[in-house]
Amino acid sequence: MSGGDENADDDMAVADFRPGEIVLEIPARTEYVSFVRVVVAAAAEIEPHMDVDRIDDLRVAVSEATTNAIEAHGLRGVDDRIRIQCNLADDEVAVVVHDQGMGFEPEEVPTLPEPDTPERLLHEDGLGVHLMEMLADEAEISSTDSGTDVRLVVYSSKRRRKKSDG
Repeated sequence: MSGGDENADDDMAVADFRPGEIVLEIPARTEYVSFVRVVVAAAAEIEPHMDVDRIDDLRVAVSEATTNAIEAHGLRGVDDRIRIQCNLADDEVAVVVHDQGMGFEPEEVPTLPEPDTPERLLHEDGLGVHLMEMLADEAEISSTDSGTDVRLVVYSSKRRRKKSDG
């Protein structure tokens, strides 16, 4: 290796990589949502204690986060890619979806009416954040004027057993 800047960048990329991490960068287009779902689900299947139902929950939650990120880029007119990081651990799968949209205040997402009430029919849009919170064991949204990070974590059955035993 020579001491040029190009190789220094390559070395940095390798140093930043962590075992068990998959990083995707996709164009902000809806055609890529299914690709993200497939990759994240395939990664989660590597974890031997991950239940199929939990992988399905993760797939839907990540789909919602990715769709919201695509919409945020569209509203701001940003052409940059959306980054999805999937981190595998022995007892969980964590996914972070990062966009460069305008951001929003997660606390200001309105509470939805109960599913069995007639008022719920008036809410076709805006269910994504609620779905993510319902489906993931952890859902955290960090938003600024320069973008949003949505972190979703689904625990394996191994971790769930540990929690219920203690």
